[in-house]
Formats: sequence, C-alpha cells, structure tokens
Amino acid sequence: MIEGTQSSLSDLLLFELDQEPGVPRDDVREVSNYVAALDHGLHLLEEGLPLSLRLFREIHGVLLAKGRGSNQTPGEFRRSQNWIGGTRPGNAAFVPPPAEEVLACMSKLELFLHDQPEPTPVLLKAALAHVQFETIHPFLDGNGRLGRLLIALLLCEQKVLREPMLYLSLYFKTHRQYYYELLNNVRMTGDWEAWLDFFAEAVIVTAAQAVETAQQLLALSDQDRDKISGLGRATPSTLRVHRALMEHPIATSGSLVEKTGITPATVNKALGRLEQLGIVKELTAQNFSWRPAAGEGFGFMQNSACPRVWQSFALQGREAGSCGAVK
Repeated sequence: MIEGTQSSLSDLLLFELDQEPGVPRDDVREVSNYVAALDHGLHLLEEGLPLSLRLFREIHGVLLAKGRGSNQTPGEFRRSQNWIGGTRPGNAAFVPPPAEEVLACMSKLELFLHDQPEPTPVLLKAALAHVQFETIHPFLDGNGRLGRLLIALLLCEQKVLREPMLYLSLYFKTHRQYYYELLNNVRMTGDWEAWLDFFAEAVIVTAAQAVETAQQLLALSDQDRDKISGLGRATPSTLRVHRALMEHPIATSGSLVEKTGITPATVNKALGRLEQLGIVKELTAQNFSWRPAAGEGFGFMQNSACPRVWQSFALQGREAGSCGAVK
C-alpha cells in the first residue's frame, strides 16, 4: 500500500453498518472518508462546479473530516513547509514548493485542467496533472489520496467514464517503488516519457481488470436469478431482496426492509430461501463482532447484542485491493 492504510470491501461495509470490521477502525474510517470525498466531488461536478481550487478544498475537507488527519487543517492549503521522507527538509527525499508559492502553483494547475493555454487529451492530462498535484503537495495531509481522486474525477468530468470505475491505486501499490522513482525522475530530470508509459499501462491493466470483474458479477447475478426463478410465488419478493444485496453486498435485515419496502417477515423468508440456494450464508457469532474470513460468502451474525448481518457470495474473491492503498 502506498501510505500504509488498507481495508477490504467487507470491512468498509461492516463499518458503515456500525459493525466491527476486521482491521483498525481508523483505517476503515479513512477509506469511508475517501468514498465520501469521491461522492462529494462527483456531486459538485454534477451541479456544474468544474475541477477547481474550490472543488479541491471542498473534497479535502470531506477527506479529512474525521479520524487521522482531522487536525491537519482540512479544506485549507498548507501554510507551512512539508516534505516527503526523512525527518526534516534537510534530509528529505523531496521537498515541495514553499507554502507561499502553493496558491500560485495550484492556480497554474487549475488553468491546465481548463485547457489553458491549449487543450490536452484527457488521459494525457490526467497523467500530467497527477504528477503536478503530487509535486505541489498543497495540503498538510491527504495529498496522495486526493491526487488519485483527481484522476477519477477528471475522467468523469470529461465524460470518459460514466461512473468512477477506474481506480489506479492498486496498480500504483503493486509497483510502489517504481511509482515513486518515476515521480522523482520527472521532478529531477524531466523524464515525462517513462511516467506516461507507466500511467498508460496502469490504465490498460486496471480497465481490463474492471471489465473482467464486471462480467463475472453479471454472470453470477444471472446464475442467481436462474435459481430464484424456480421458487414459484416467492420469486418476486426474493428477487427484490437479491437485487438489494447485489447493490449492497453486506446488509442487515432491517436495511433490506428499508431498501425493498417489503415486510420484515417476507425479507427474512427470502433470506432463508437465498441461503438454501447457496446465494447467501448465515453465520452465528458469540458475543463478539464477526468478519468473514477470506473466501467466505454472505455471512450472518446474531446474538443479543448484534443485529442480523448478511453478506452476498457476490463478494467472494472479488474484493482484493478494492479499497486498499487509499492513503
């Protein structure tokens, strides 16, 4: 991971259901903040706000709203010197521009994003803008996360993506040392070509993985529906519960009632049928929180202190790296 924070999709979904994840809560909170920041950025773009200094500051405010980094002036450009590596600027691996130059540097980046002085192809723009943002390092904390969010937001703003389905974080993590070397080579020697080759390969590999995962999920969903179609009169309600679980693959019975508008009794019966069909799995825990082990499918947790929590087999084997390396 690029800066030490990693959380699986199961951890995130359990956290958002107020359950205990299987990793430190601060780690999952950072991932949750990351998702919230992405959603906020997309909402601002939909409202007509372009990629801009204001948008960066607003997203950063959400990114560091809670948990680690919340004391690092969320939503404000830094007013002091920062550095990367080492214990002080004198022995750091890289020292970004002084604080008094941050606004001018970011203003020039904003102009570049707006095709001034001239238009730039969108993928090339994303690659160049990411390096420039990371080099300016305009905030005291969260620059890596926001720099990667910038890629997804730019591709969505330019209509290259309809949804932010291209996340390069895992590829950057897998090639972490080379990633850092390329950034530093751009800064020290101006070797943009090697960075652009790396970025293009990251897009190709990540896009192919995203397509493959989507196809696998669609195939699994079709298989599930074929099984459910044989339930007779119970088919419609069970399909509604199944659809809700496909959208949110860890859920409580109560959240499924709210999502589907079906009565609690009908939801519970549908879950029982789905379990019999091998589409969901119910687990029983003692007086402690439950987290699915690697390879587990939809899980269930029930005792006097814990609500019923179900997890879909659609999550099985498809969450590695889904939320990791976001810091």
